[in-house]
Amino acid sequence: MTRSVRAHARPLFRSLEERFGIAVFALLLLFASAHQLFAHGFKAGDLEIGHPWSRATPAGAKVAAGYLTVKNTGAVADRLVSIQSDVSAKAEIHEMAVDAKGVMTMRQVTGGVEIPAGSEVALKPGAYHIMFIGLKVPVKEGDTFSATLAFEKAGTVTVEFQADKMGGQSQDHSGH
Repeated sequence: MTRSVRAHARPLFRSLEERFGIAVFALLLLFASAHQLFAHGFKAGDLEIGHPWSRATPAGAKVAAGYLTVKNTGAVADRLVSIQSDVSAKAEIHEMAVDAKGVMTMRQVTGGVEIPAGSEVALKPGAYHIMFIGLKVPVKEGDTFSATLAFEKAGTVTVEFQADKMGGQSQDHSGH
């Protein structure tokens, strides 16, 4: 006499309560992982500052660069006017540009960087960026350091820079 295996098979989920519990658990996991994705974003008024990062520096280096994005969700333009950090003696906003002869130049930006209403500005390699001048300690891969950004209208916000590997191309840090 053979018995059907199917008759003794147990359903994967026995009840509606179990199904609901698993769905809630899955949503909680999704929320927890999404929080980690957005954990490196900061806000100041209508401004969203996305993923501040830097690169590790070689021993003895006196400068480091910093990068981030600033998204203005408001109806009025704002301006990043200054940066301060305990990692360096001073911090400046710089811009890299290539002139008509193909010569790349880097200069300090006076008057800050405008963040137009409803727009986003990326401080990134080869463009606007932050220069941390007179480093007090080397920046090592995996390190974090804080800096305070001052905006004309939104005020100040302290952010955490994450250090990527030295000299390498950074990962895509455009997500907030």
